[in-house]
Amino acid sequence: MTEANRVPEDMMNTTSVHQNTTLAQATTSQADCVQIGLNPISDFLMGVYILAFVFGLTVNMLTLYPILHQVKQQNILGIFLLSLSVSDLLFIFTMPLWINYYNQDHKWNLGAMSCKVAGFFYYSNMYVSIYLLCCISVDRCLVVCYPLRFKSHRTHRYAWVLCAIVYVTVMVLHVIILSFGKSVDETSGRCYETYPMEKTVAIFNMVRVGLGFMLPLLVLAVSYWKVLATVGRSPSLKTQVKKKVRLLSFGVIGIFSICFAPYHIILFIRSLVFFSNDNHSPEGPYCKFEQNIHFFFSVTLALSSLNSMVDPVLYVLVSNGVKDKMSKCWGRTKHTVSNESSQGVFRRESPNDKGLI
Repeated sequence: MTEANRVPEDMMNTTSVHQNTTLAQATTSQADCVQIGLNPISDFLMGVYILAFVFGLTVNMLTLYPILHQVKQQNILGIFLLSLSVSDLLFIFTMPLWINYYNQDHKWNLGAMSCKVAGFFYYSNMYVSIYLLCCISVDRCLVVCYPLRFKSHRTHRYAWVLCAIVYVTVMVLHVIILSFGKSVDETSGRCYETYPMEKTVAIFNMVRVGLGFMLPLLVLAVSYWKVLATVGRSPSLKTQVKKKVRLLSFGVIGIFSICFAPYHIILFIRSLVFFSNDNHSPEGPYCKFEQNIHFFFSVTLALSSLNSMVDPVLYVLVSNGVKDKMSKCWGRTKHTVSNESSQGVFRRESPNDKGLI
């Protein structure tokens, strides 16, 4: 072999060594950016998901029959509640997968496809719930503040169409994002816990915070502010009715504050830190930040799952009519209807709107 032929070969060997070194550094960076290992985080998160699974499944199943009864009566709020319960149940049925994941200390041993499916239902449920809460809030605002203006437009078909739009929009977006995104990290075996964060994921996170949380929160705040102002000015409503309206209003804001706000705030901060730091090596400021905030972010993600057991309690169990239906299911014969329930402010829409405030 001539000297001229050896030079390109040496250059190829050098290039190959350089590429292998770069690949090894990238793999090490992803593995060491956030170290989880054996720690109490997994046990704590597993406990939260077990709690959400047991109570979420119990409450949703108990309230499903009364909600179906309202849907048969073509009650608009009942349609929204049924859609919310279906979304919650689809997510609840995937919770054993997450319980197993945290029981294995953040190791996904069930294959990449099951990780994608679990992630799809997790995030789809979150935003389906958020937007259905928005639909309910706007609908309640129209009933209370403009009872005559929108009466002809508020039909059961209108409610089904809105629910279908929410489901299709949220699920199609998540199918696209989760299909092209990385699910299980080959090095660490984690499910949707890839560090450093990918640039496309960081951009999508910003969109989620803006359109999936801030905008719905603004709609909720305006809707219930108008509802509370209208109810407060009404002299014909009794104290108990006003109290029930306030309970519904503050309850929804409470769900957002406890279940959704902490997660989206930390998600937004994580994305900002990602874009503000070019150094994503294990020793860099970005990875150190991710390491320090990982526990808090995992806790806020677990808190978001609790909405699946709070939604039916908030919207159904505060209603006298639905509680009466549940009492019948449990064989109780005592059936009483209070004064304030019979002239509740949310009954203006239809005589069939029994029991739903």
